[in-house]
Amino acid sequence: MAAKATDKTRTKFLLDEKDIPTKWYNIQADFKSPAPPVLHPGTGQPIGPQDLAPLFPMELIKQEVSRARWIEIPDEVRDILKLWRPSPLFRARRLEKALGTPARIYYKYEGVSPAGSHKPNTAVAQAYYNKKEKVTRLSTETGAGQWGSALSLACQLFGLQCKVYMVKVSYQQKPYRRIMMETWGAQVVASPSPDTQAGKKILEQDPNSPGSLGIAISEAVEDAATREDTKYSLGSVLNHVLMHQTIIGQEAKKQLEKADDEADIVIGCAGGGSNFAGLSFPFAADKLTGKRTKTRIIAVEPTACPSLTKGKYTYDFGDTVGLTPLVKMHTLGHGFVPAPLHAGGLRYHGMAPLVCKLYDEGVIEAMAVPQIATFQAAMQFARSEGIIPAPEAAHAIRVAIDEALRCKKEGKRRAILFNLSGHGHFDLGAYEAFLAGKLQDYEYPAAKIEEALRGVPQLKA
Repeated sequence: MAAKATDKTRTKFLLDEKDIPTKWYNIQADFKSPAPPVLHPGTGQPIGPQDLAPLFPMELIKQEVSRARWIEIPDEVRDILKLWRPSPLFRARRLEKALGTPARIYYKYEGVSPAGSHKPNTAVAQAYYNKKEKVTRLSTETGAGQWGSALSLACQLFGLQCKVYMVKVSYQQKPYRRIMMETWGAQVVASPSPDTQAGKKILEQDPNSPGSLGIAISEAVEDAATREDTKYSLGSVLNHVLMHQTIIGQEAKKQLEKADDEADIVIGCAGGGSNFAGLSFPFAADKLTGKRTKTRIIAVEPTACPSLTKGKYTYDFGDTVGLTPLVKMHTLGHGFVPAPLHAGGLRYHGMAPLVCKLYDEGVIEAMAVPQIATFQAAMQFARSEGIIPAPEAAHAIRVAIDEALRCKKEGKRRAILFNLSGHGHFDLGAYEAFLAGKLQDYEYPAAKIEEALRGVPQLKA
């Protein structure tokens, strides 16, 4: 598109509290065909609300299956969101100059939340609905610790107990994330743990297991399913979680209007899909409804855990042990245990079903990038823009820089928008390893992926 007459010097685009969205956007309303149903692992038949009731409060179950385009955000939730929202949109002018690109680079910065990432956007909502239904305790898993931190904060705000199963490799790499959760009152254990039957089973098979999000999910689900006072809370993948995050994209669209600009390319890192969906779904809505069909939307994942780019689009368990319902998604197999790369939040074997549907139908693209190139992009961004990004968000930065350099090569003045989903203040161990030359790239072997995929459930037609 032709460049618009934007302010030549402005770098920050802010909104007022009154501009915090009052409704969540539900992308299911704009699908031409319904998303594939969630199936019962025993019968292979679509599950109903009562099947999910042991794990989730009924209001979240209703949101999970709703096809209403807009769902009202409760005032109590919006009041807490005001602690950090609306989050700022920045024009990355110093990065543009460093790259010598004619592209206009914008980033939505979610690291301003108390937990340092986008995760509280849904954690607050989930804690609210659980509290409303008189739940007193929540169990969850966390990879890099961002989701666990967010839910710990939300539980503290609503007076709930919180048990967090943290993937062991991240538990070891990121002790300050654990301390952050404990400061907010949560109980945190390394997963696999001896606290659950699922954890014990994994430890018997591999006492040195680094853990995975799939394993941690198994433990958290078992915890909730075996206690009357506890429900399960998930920070990504599920429909209602992605919907709660769409306030990111809604705000970004208003901020781009302030910049007198429109996004040609929208980019987000993708592990389970929450921050990617949060930014991109309001833009995908314009593609689905024919308002703006040429916008490129790119999901970026690590080459060490390439669920979209190398996974199979089929029904699989959301966890490792097989306690969850079956969802249709791009999966590497629920038994897949990725290499212990530093982007812990992207180490999940599958992808959110709604993101997978968009990818399968060609509405969005997907790319996988290696770890070293990702940290090179993170360093360039930090040294030009000043913010040290979380390793997960750095995957989006890598592709944003690559697209900006393509604009330079082609002489195109495109507008590039990406989600800087969190800061990297608790990830400095990863930066230390990079600066010392100790990081290595992981390209997960195709044979290992094929082996993991053999364990995917075989459903009758």
